Amino acid sequence: MDLGNVARETGAEWIGQPLHEDVPAGSRPSVPAKDPFYEPPAGFEHARPGTVLRSRNVELAFMGIVRQKFTATQLLYRTTDFNGDPHATVTTVIAPRERDAKRPCPIVSYQCAIDAVTGRCFPSYALRRGAKAVGALAQVEFLLIAAALAEGWAVSVPDHEGVKGMWGAPFEPGYHVLDGVRAAMNCERLALSPDAPVGLWGYSGGGLATAWAAETCGTYAPELDVVGAVLGSPVADLGHAFRRLNGSIFSGLPAMVVAALTHTYPDLDRVIQEHVTDTGKAMLLRIQKMTTAHAVLRWVGMDMGKLVDRPLEEILQTPEVQAVFDRIKLGTAIPTPPVLMLQAVHDRIVSVDDIDTLAETYTAGGARVTYHRDLFSEHMLLHPMSAPMTLRWLRDRFAGRPLRAHITRTTWPTLLNPSTYRGMARLMVITAKVATGRRVERRPLSLFDQ
Repeated sequence: MDLGNVARETGAEWIGQPLHEDVPAGSRPSVPAKDPFYEPPAGFEHARPGTVLRSRNVELAFMGIVRQKFTATQLLYRTTDFNGDPHATVTTVIAPRERDAKRPCPIVSYQCAIDAVTGRCFPSYALRRGAKAVGALAQVEFLLIAAALAEGWAVSVPDHEGVKGMWGAPFEPGYHVLDGVRAAMNCERLALSPDAPVGLWGYSGGGLATAWAAETCGTYAPELDVVGAVLGSPVADLGHAFRRLNGSIFSGLPAMVVAALTHTYPDLDRVIQEHVTDTGKAMLLRIQKMTTAHAVLRWVGMDMGKLVDRPLEEILQTPEVQAVFDRIKLGTAIPTPPVLMLQAVHDRIVSVDDIDTLAETYTAGGARVTYHRDLFSEHMLLHPMSAPMTLRWLRDRFAGRPLRAHITRTTWPTLLNPSTYRGMARLMVITAKVATGRRVERRPLSLFDQ
């Protein structure tokens, strides 16, 4: 199926109008499963991908508690699932008040590391004031969203796993990301130009979603001016990641992926039902209700080999499981926009070998790749430490500055780069303002990382 043609040709029959509601100040949000806002209206499947179905203004708060000095707009929009069928999901958009009147306001789609099935980890819930989402990574990543806002960019934060939390599904996160940008442009109250340059940014699970968007944007959303994509430690090969993390201190992560993929692939679910013990099945059901940090802490050292009735490697080698692992691997298409890839050599969650392979695949296919292979950092540290570099790179793409070469590899550690600390000083100021609920003014962090 040519999803690019689907995106351009469907939609002529839907004549509904987007509904708008304003959430009363101070009201506590409902989890997505119990919030009617997430239910698409009848006939939505006839709308074009990116069509706004509902909108509302909401209050955002750091960690769900510290109210921020701006209002965000949430959009329920029509998108596409990995089978090419109509789907709907939500993005949270924050547009700056101060804009350059001479050029369109750039848009960054920031993909949080949702890495969970439960709706409590969706950014559209976790970022809201009053959200009960302890352990949702989006609440911490809000600091980097604020840094993008300080650059003067509009930011779209999509629920890229969809309303059902399809963690690990292929292609679909990319469609959700791209249609979230379309929806932001289509929302009149946001006043964003369809000609605006678009940047993509995500790390870890968010980097995986960003990579799918970079791989699919050329065919699925060719009208978008995607000028660059930052793939921070994307989980390039979930099959390798499962073997690498199972039985480790991060074993809750692969278990979460397996639990999610059983809803995506019936053949995998059949293998689970046939070979996983009752204890294992209960664990997979329970983990779907946990936030990311809760699952990681609860299942430290868990070995799924002890929860099956055959040697685990035999099960992993079955045609059903291998087919799933092959399907969800990155590298099926070559990104059309320039990409900045960030990866720590000593990463205990995402293997540097997998990212090396992905970088080679992209460059062999003609992609314009800048690959920062950091010698000192590890998975958790590289994301904030690379933020100044990332913002500067995106700023250069928005300004239309040429890349130095078709392929660039850097290894000098961010921890030894003085410009990193100049940028981090500004990031700490932004963090302090977010944490105390003060206004984050437009003062680009990237200017401190020259």
